[in-house]
Amino acid sequence: MTQKWKSDLWYTSSWNHLDQVAKQYHFKDQIKIHDVTLRDGEQQAGLVLTSEQKVTLAEKMDEVGIHRIEAGMPAVSKEDSDAIKTIVKKKLSAEIFGFARCMVEDVKRSADCGVDGIVIEIPSNEQMIEKAYRWDLQKAIDLSIQATLAAKKAGLYTVFFPIDMTRASMDWVLELIESVANQGHMDALALVDTMGGLAPHTVPLLVDTVKSRINKPLELHFHDDFGLGSANSIMGLAAGADVVHTTISACGERAGNAAYEDIALALLTMYGKDIGLDYSKIYPLSQLFREMLDFPVRTNRGIVGDRIFDIESGIVAGWYNNVKENDLLLVAPYLPELVGHKKSNIVLGKHSGIPSLDDWLDRENLKLTKEEKTALLADVKLRAYQNSGLLSKQDFDQLVQRYK
Repeated sequence: MTQKWKSDLWYTSSWNHLDQVAKQYHFKDQIKIHDVTLRDGEQQAGLVLTSEQKVTLAEKMDEVGIHRIEAGMPAVSKEDSDAIKTIVKKKLSAEIFGFARCMVEDVKRSADCGVDGIVIEIPSNEQMIEKAYRWDLQKAIDLSIQATLAAKKAGLYTVFFPIDMTRASMDWVLELIESVANQGHMDALALVDTMGGLAPHTVPLLVDTVKSRINKPLELHFHDDFGLGSANSIMGLAAGADVVHTTISACGERAGNAAYEDIALALLTMYGKDIGLDYSKIYPLSQLFREMLDFPVRTNRGIVGDRIFDIESGIVAGWYNNVKENDLLLVAPYLPELVGHKKSNIVLGKHSGIPSLDDWLDRENLKLTKEEKTALLADVKLRAYQNSGLLSKQDFDQLVQRYK
């Protein structure tokens, strides 16, 4: 029988669903992914996506089932504006959003692209407003009201986006938000942790505090400077937020944004929340993105790392050989096919053991004595030191030649 923590494709911890844990969850029934790869993701230093690449990625994200795609900021360049218009013309299933500064002209540019909605930013940390922008605080309020009213007039679903919100004083930023909600316009509010400095246990308080002041859907935009973007996002969704902003494989400004892969798979396998994605397209989308940009991801990064299903340890290889025909989930939290990954593979290296050799020898239909295997294993480990890494098929063929 399938459980929330165990199915034919995954096996996580039943402890996640104990009553004393689950009573903390207040997930919405319909959680949306709002992907910002084509805008905030591209702001990572050195990343440039062509218009054609943006359109291709939008189409592939749509195939995954991403609910919203933030297609870009028209004010950046004509190429960005053209890409947004092309994506809109594709009539994808995903909602298409534009991004704008708190300027009426920026709003008009997004509207002219034909987008469904718009994200409108304004600095909200008092120090940033006064020192980085050199504005007085009232100017931030006035510009926000003007721009959001322009978005309402244009018929755009409007997400108000207060930059660096989590480092502002709570009283001030709530005053700003309430002013815009009452005098301007917002269909939803983004809780923005621009510098990634929010601690996970603070997130529910933030969600609850804002909900007590305004009755609007809440969206989460958390950066990954301390490696907590995805964890914070899950905390916010569990506290009752409606939408989460993400990027492909955590690309983005500085340390990047919350990774949609981490959030979506955790929701599915640890919280029993299926948000309707085609999970089998997750790894292929990451591969496509990385190939486009020469965007490196560590090979053992969860979900999208290229080598996460490679097995070098002799102990684990032994486990794998014992269960590979009937219960692979005893040696992995989920099966490769869940996210479209390549199958598990035993590799040879310094940490290999006899079970690793048995797998490779079976591939060659070779039978060796126990003593021969022991000698061959010593050669394998020596070659691993010489390679400063794994052995290739050619390495192995050379080492077993004397046994044929």
